[in-house]
Amino acid sequence: VTGLVSKIAFESARNGISELYTMNADGSGDTQVTFNSPADVDFHASWSPDGSNIAFVSGRDGNLEIYVVGYDSGTQTRITNNEGLDAHPAWSPDGTKIAFTSDVGGNNDIYSMNADGTDIVQLTSHDAIDKNPAWSPDGERIAFYTERDGVSEIYVMKTDGSEKTRLTNNTNHDRDPEWSPDGMRIAFHSLRDSNWEVYVMNSDGSGVTRVSANSSFDSAPEWSPD
Repeated sequence: VTGLVSKIAFESARNGISELYTMNADGSGDTQVTFNSPADVDFHASWSPDGSNIAFVSGRDGNLEIYVVGYDSGTQTRITNNEGLDAHPAWSPDGTKIAFTSDVGGNNDIYSMNADGTDIVQLTSHDAIDKNPAWSPDGERIAFYTERDGVSEIYVMKTDGSEKTRLTNNTNHDRDPEWSPDGMRIAFHSLRDSNWEVYVMNSDGSGVTRVSANSSFDSAPEWSPD
């Protein structure tokens, strides 16, 4: 979380089914946030900018939809109700909107909506997969990955879906972009060196640097607020 509460949200199947938890930044004080029947899963936790709410994805109502839970109140509210599968919620920097992935149109595309689920707008429309939106810190752009070039590449666009620009150009997959707090860099994970590793590049796609080197799968990078 980037607000006043120094907590990390995560998902865990420690009780037999995926639920959301929070913990202090040092790993102490882990607390279960969602409670559901064994048939359901909660995942893809995303803090609101002020730390008061967590958006997440759940299958509790028979379809993957986006929900919001109040950090202090524990009140859980469903904010999408689509025939397709909704996932990867990402808050705008001012907390008024949430971008997400949905296949409601028969293909995975990027959408945005108000934080209460109203005014859903489709931002991408392509035969290939578009996934995992991430807002720039200034609220002007959204990064995402797409398979429109044959493999997963990272693109950016304006928040109305215009001016889509390709940032990576690689023969292997680049996925899950995450902006640095100053908006100058983007972290992502890539298969470009024959193993999934974490990389950082400038926000224009230049200066790609590998920052992990493990034999295992490294993915889903997140920046600390500083």
